[in-house]
Amino acid sequence: MPETNFFERCYSVAKQIPYGRVTSYGAIAKYLGAARSARMVGWAMNASHGNDEIPAHRVVNRKGLLTGKHHFQGTNLMQQLLESEGIVVVDSQIQNFSDVFWDPSHELL
Repeated sequence: MPETNFFERCYSVAKQIPYGRVTSYGAIAKYLGAARSARMVGWAMNASHGNDEIPAHRVVNRKGLLTGKHHFQGTNLMQQLLESEGIVVVDSQIQNFSDVFWDPSHELL
């Protein structure tokens, strides 16, 4: 099952996103050597809900938009989780995105 393997690889990267930082679907895909698979990373994050070990709330789109927020329970859970880590979100957009962005290609070996 290559899809399951890809999802597990996505989860492995997501688990390493530091508290108070975010990354993008595309950055994870690029790190995994599948640069055109950002949407599949999104599917993996959506499939991870219910697993508290995977901080899917820290994965956003390339512009810092909370595009996956409707997959979280409650009306603003994704935003609330990010704000509890000190990330400022206004109108579903992370403020100072470049300051809180974590690039696994630069951080992981």
